[in-house]
Formats: sequence, structure tokens, C-alpha cells
Amino acid sequence: MDKYNEAQSQDIRNGAGTVVGYKVPDLSDEPKTSTPLVDSRIEWKGPADTYYNIPLLKKAHWTWEIMLYFFLGGLSGGAFLVSSIAHFFGAERDAPLVRAGRYLSFVAILISPVLLIKDLGRPERFLHMLRVFKLRSVMSLGTWGITTFGLCNGLVTVHQAASDGLLNWCKPLAWLANKLIPVKLLEVVGSILGLFVGSYTGVLLSSTAVPIWARARRVLGPLFVTSGLSTALAALSLILSFGRPKHDTVERLERAELITTASELGLIASLVPMLGSLGKPLFKGKSSLLFTVGSVGAGMALPLSLNIGKRLARKTDSRSLTIASSLLVLIGGFILRMEWVRAGRKSADSTADTHEYNTTEWHEGHK
Repeated sequence: MDKYNEAQSQDIRNGAGTVVGYKVPDLSDEPKTSTPLVDSRIEWKGPADTYYNIPLLKKAHWTWEIMLYFFLGGLSGGAFLVSSIAHFFGAERDAPLVRAGRYLSFVAILISPVLLIKDLGRPERFLHMLRVFKLRSVMSLGTWGITTFGLCNGLVTVHQAASDGLLNWCKPLAWLANKLIPVKLLEVVGSILGLFVGSYTGVLLSSTAVPIWARARRVLGPLFVTSGLSTALAALSLILSFGRPKHDTVERLERAELITTASELGLIASLVPMLGSLGKPLFKGKSSLLFTVGSVGAGMALPLSLNIGKRLARKTDSRSLTIASSLLVLIGGFILRMEWVRAGRKSADSTADTHEYNTTEWHEGHK
């Protein structure tokens, strides 16, 4: 036994144990019962410790590619859903919105796998994920979700390009795109897959052992998909603002933004009691200013206030305010994902957070 283990053993004998786990009482002299031993566990009260000064968890070393991938995935899914709803339930005057949503969604989902593959380092790793399909694997479901959503998205965009005359250089291809592609069926399937693509990145984070991500497992998925819808609506409002859109089209987009932004703020507010002290990387200290001020303040609360203020002042046709609000939402949406990744790194490095998460989950599981 080396000196470190000897010191650890001595600490335990002196009552200052640093063992990770739970202390099981000696029941050798007790009469045997049918009660399982696991029910008699008591929480170990020793202080948090590392393993040879190494954190208990390995943090994610993701760079800007994954953060942008998270952002573009949600944006693509949201834009496709909005364009599909406008196509099904809108009028002829909503054609610019449908067109912009389809092209925006396609460009975003086209870039997303490139960023993912770049982070993986070897392109064949992405292809290897397609060799299997596991319902219990978030990564497997995500890979197949992106692939099938991209296929639906691509076919709908080809149909849109043919309708816009962009495929007139190849008449047979334009005819096939106009006549044979089942657009409405693809929009229904693609909208469902788009919601999945927008939310699965949050579910992916929460399925890990990182304390702050795992503790927020009930909120991360809804938060990411709501943020994806907010950024998609903001991007479409921004695109249409530079053209000559119908006033009522932009107004409906802004009404939808009110709902999604308010929902985001509500979900983030629910995180404060849910996370407790595990939420320090997001809500406390100088390092949290980018999230609280940049994402929540400037990216959600301020655009929401501008949107409400426009309606109270009856200036719903103000292009400059629409552009400013849309830019704030887009920047805040990217910061949201970036800060969740950063907070996960800090949480993984904190042994105290790991112990607190385990203790909290153990207490809740034995209520």
C-alpha cells in the first residue's frame, strides 16, 4: 500500500473519511431478515475528494464547432417547422416566409454535420454511427435524426428551387422535382424530426454524468427546442425585414417570438431552484455574466421588452426595432449553448458538485 492509501486509511479510521459512496453498517450480529442490505445504506458524511488530485469526471473538450453545431441544429429544425406551418395554414401572401424558411433550414442543416465531423476528426466516425440503430442511445438516435431530417429537408428545398425556376437549366430534373416529390408528407415528417433535432442536443447533454447537465435533465431538452424556435423566428424576421414582406406576416412572427421567448425565460427561471448550488457556473460569479447578462438579459428579456413596447406604442411596423430585436435573439441563442457547454466543464471539474449531485439524487430516490 502506498503512502497516499495509508493516509486515506488513517483518515477513515479517525473519522475523517474521504470515500466516495456510502457507508454500510456492520450487521453481522443482527438477526437475518428478508430486507435487502441496500435498504440499510446510510449516507457517507465525509468531505469531497478527488482521485489522486484528478477530477472524478472527464470534462468535454468541445470547441466552437460543437457550440455552433448545437445552435444551427436548433435553428434549422425551428425554421423548417415555421415554414411548414406557414405552408399548411398560411395564405398566398406567406410565400416569402415559406421560401425563406426552407432555404434557411437547408443551409443550417447542411453546415451542421460538417461541423460535427470536423470535431470528430475522422469523417468515417460519423458513418460508423449509421451502422447501428439503438433506441437507448441518444447519440445513435441523434445521428439518424440528423440524417433523416436532412433528407426530408433537402427534398423539400429541391422542390422549392424548382418552383423558383432555379433548376430550369435541367428541365427533366425540374419536372421530377415539381411532380414527384411529396412535399406535404415530407413537411409533416420533417417537422417532427426538426423538433427532435432541436431538442436532442439538450437531451444529449443531460444524459451524461456531468452534475449540472444531469440535474437539469427535465429542462434542457425543452429549453433547447424552445431556443431553436426563437432563433428561427428571429432569423426569419430579420431576413424578411430586408425585403418587402407583408406586414401581417412579420407581425405573426413577432407574436410567436413573444411566446417562445417568454417560455425560455420561464424554463430558465425553473432551473434556479432545481439546480441549487449546482447552478453556480451559470448564475453566480463573474464567469456567469455572459449567460445572465448576454443570453438571458440581452438575448431574451430585452427583445421581449422591445416586442411588447412596440405593441403598446403601436409601432409594429418599425423595421429598425425588428432588426435589432432579431439580432439580439440570435446572439443570445448562440451564447446560451456556449455557456451551457462552459458550465458543464466547470461542473465536471468540481468534485464537490459531483458529490452533491449524487447525494441529492440518492435522497430523492429514497423518499
